[in-house]
Order: sequence, then structure tokens, then C-alpha cells
Amino acid sequence: MASLLSRTSRRSLSSLFLHREFLNLFSSLDAPISYSRASLVSNLWCTRSDFARENLIRDFRFGFIHGLSTSSDLKDSSNPRGSVTNDEKIQAKVEMSWISLYLPKKAQPYAHLARLDKPIGTWLLALPCMWSITLAASPGHLPDFKMLTLFGCGALLLRGAGCTINDLLDRDIDTKVERTKLRPVASGQLTPFQGVSFLGLQLLLGLGILLQLNNYSRILGASSLLLVFSYPLMKRFTFWPQAYLGLTFNWGALLGWAAIRGTLDPVIVLPLYFSGVFWTLVYDTIYAHQDKEDDLKVGVKSTALRFGDSTKEWITMFGIANIGCLALSGYNADIGWPFYAFLAAASGQLAWQISTVDLSCGADCNRKFVSNKWFGAIVFSGILLGRLSS
Repeated sequence: MASLLSRTSRRSLSSLFLHREFLNLFSSLDAPISYSRASLVSNLWCTRSDFARENLIRDFRFGFIHGLSTSSDLKDSSNPRGSVTNDEKIQAKVEMSWISLYLPKKAQPYAHLARLDKPIGTWLLALPCMWSITLAASPGHLPDFKMLTLFGCGALLLRGAGCTINDLLDRDIDTKVERTKLRPVASGQLTPFQGVSFLGLQLLLGLGILLQLNNYSRILGASSLLLVFSYPLMKRFTFWPQAYLGLTFNWGALLGWAAIRGTLDPVIVLPLYFSGVFWTLVYDTIYAHQDKEDDLKVGVKSTALRFGDSTKEWITMFGIANIGCLALSGYNADIGWPFYAFLAAASGQLAWQISTVDLSCGADCNRKFVSNKWFGAIVFSGILLGRLSS
């Protein structure tokens, strides 16, 4: 009993000591951390196993860097020693991802180049494929799981390839934009040759997936590469690069149906495809508002700049068109009633995005953009249940 009390006492003293040290550290760095959080960290350190402590260090480093990079108290480079510059804040955000914690050092720039730490792009590319594959299933049957898996892997690879192409072509522009200046090619972590080599690897793996589809789908899939390679250039010539992205990102709405049926049914797949295009115009216009000031400086174009103060009116119209096209596609596919119930819920989610987004706040624009995975998931659930009940 005395030994137990002694160990408990030592733990308490250690916890108090570490608690004080954590608070001193954070106050000296102007880092945002509460008294209760410092207490929690110090107690966990003193009471957990060595293995748990190791995980705690990793989790704590992740949280601390996040707090450090977002603190409103951080100062610019003109302030005295101990302050944090904008570049350091951006670098902290890069370092806090799982890529920096788990991948080998040499692999990290390639993972960042493919945006593996930002899966939302893969979801937005994969979801129209999932809609189409599920809609193409026979009434009362589940969608082809093998096809869903192939298209999921394909979306990951093609999204990574698209980001690589974008970063190679935009490397001079990216150095002038706050959000993109530390991307691997723009910052010099990777050379253009290394980027092109990585692109070749991704396209080769993507070809392996494409060759598992029927001949009609192979031709249809290969034809999308023209859109993929030309999209990054659109912002130089038109205020509507988001529309071009919509044509590119939603090609899977055509390809998914073709992979199952071996052909296209225009009255079903064209409304589905254009619903995705209108959806992209909503979410990518919101996303583009993050960079509108930098875009003006470097001379690139976007719908955010084209619409300006009328953005919400425009994206409301696109949202209505998106829902209308989805309803038309479902009706032509003779889908069951659950689809329409879920479509109503998806409409509510889209309306929430548009009505509440603060277009002057980059962080809120990004939050609303990321929330589109839920819109896509709701639509997918509706198509799945509607097809099973039809």
C-alpha cells in the first residue's frame, strides 16, 4: 500500500511539474492552449505506457502545430525574435499532416504533390462515378462492388495525376499565391523532371485500371485525358475554369454507366453528367473565393472574380440546376421513391452551404467546400436505396 501511494504521489508531482512546463512553453511561444489542455497532456504523459506516450507525442505534435499555425496572436516577420512568419505558418500546416508523420522523407513531396493528405478531391471525383455505377445496376440489385473499387482506385490516381499536371504547369503562378507557394514543385522540393516522372507512374497505373474495363469504356476513359491535361491552362484564358473543371471532374458519370452497360443511355447519363457540372460550379466557385485576391495580383481568372458580389445568386441557380438534373436522371432511370427523399435532404445540405458560407473568409469557404462530400454521399445513398426499391 505504501509503495502504491508513493508511486501515485510521484505521478502527481510529475504531472504538476510537466503541467507547469507545458504552460511555460506555450506562453513563451504565444501558442493557444488552455490550462485544462495542458493538465490533460501532462497527466496522460505520467500515467500511460511507453507505447501510449509515443502516440501522445505524435498526436500532441500534430495538435500543437495546428494551434501554432492558426493562432491569431502570431506575428509577422517584422516582429521581434520568437514570432512566426506567414511562411512558417504555412509550413506548419504542411508538417502537421499524416504524410510528415508516417511516410519516409523522400516520399513526402510526392505524396503532397498527389494531395494524398487532402482526400476531398478524390471523393469529389469518385462520387459521380459511384452515382453512375449504382444507377446502372439492375433494379433490386446492389451495384457492382468490383467496379466501385476499380473506380475508387482510379479516382485516387487520376486526381493525383491532375494535381501533378496542375502543379507543373502552374509552378510560376503558385510561387506568387500564399496558399500554394509551398507546393513541392513551386517550392523546389521536386524538380519538373521528377514531377513528370511521377505523372508517368500515375498514368501507367491508371492505364492498368482502364484496361480492365470493356472496349467502349476504354475509349471513353482515354478521351478524358484531353480535358485533364488542358484544364490547368483554362484559368489563363477564361473566367469560367470552374465550368471546364466540371466537364473534367464528372466524366465518371458517363464512364461508370458505360463500364456496366457497355454503352451510354443519353436520357439518363447526360442529365447525370450535367448535374455534376453544375455541382462543381457551386463548390469550386466557393473554393475559388479563397484565392481571389492573389488571383487578381497574378492575373488568373475564376468564376469567383467573374461573379464578385453576385456569387450567391449565381451558385443558387447552379444548385437548382444540379438538383433538377439529378431528378430528371432518376426519373428517366425509373428509380424508386427513396431517391427523391434523399434528394430533398441533399437539397437542404446544398442550400445550407450557399446560405451560410462567408465568401470573405477563406477558412469558411474551405469548410463549405469540404462539406460537399456529404452532399455527394447523400445523393449516392438515395440512388442506392432507390435502385434497390425499384
